[in-house]
Amino acid sequence: MSQPVPPPNQSQQPYDAQPGGNPFAGGQPGQPGVPSGNPYAGQQPGQPGVPSGNPFAGQPGQPGQFGGAPFAPAGPVRNNIGLGLLAAVVAMVVAAGVYGAIIGATKHQIGYAAVGVGFLIGFAAGKVGGRNPALPVLSAVLALVSVYFGQLLGEAMIAAKELPVTVSELFFDHFGLLNEAWKADADPLTFVFIAIAAFAAFSAAKKTAD
Repeated sequence: MSQPVPPPNQSQQPYDAQPGGNPFAGGQPGQPGVPSGNPYAGQQPGQPGVPSGNPFAGQPGQPGQFGGAPFAPAGPVRNNIGLGLLAAVVAMVVAAGVYGAIIGATKHQIGYAAVGVGFLIGFAAGKVGGRNPALPVLSAVLALVSVYFGQLLGEAMIAAKELPVTVSELFFDHFGLLNEAWKADADPLTFVFIAIAAFAAFSAAKKTAD
């Protein structure tokens, strides 16, 4: 019995494709090996090799990403009146010695030296003590004392060159006479220098502590 012969050039549908011209129309998008028009379909954003639409969508806090660098906490505010006062007293003694030596050598009071005395005391107080509001006031008072004793030291050095006494003897044995000599030689400019030193110390203490 003869078998029926299929007609020639009959078209065959490859891979069980459905009509429509898309050989992959039978598969589901996102399955392996089946293109869906999106090369990353079926994969979750954030997986390796898969862009998520946000170039900075990685782990927050990693180097090189915006907002990831932690901010360093602000350092503690310095506020130590004890250490600041101690530093100002040491600066007062040193500045008085230098100021007195300048007066003793030149036999004149120098305004810039008085400013230097105040600045040194205020700088030491503010740098060590910090922002304590009492330090600028204390620095100004110590500057007054420093300039006063510096001028006394200058008087003693000048007198020691003319009298058979030493500077230490004038300070410790004849302090009253030395103070009387300072008053006799004092003029309005003397007190102006003292005020300048106090203002310089006050300003330096405030600016250094900021």
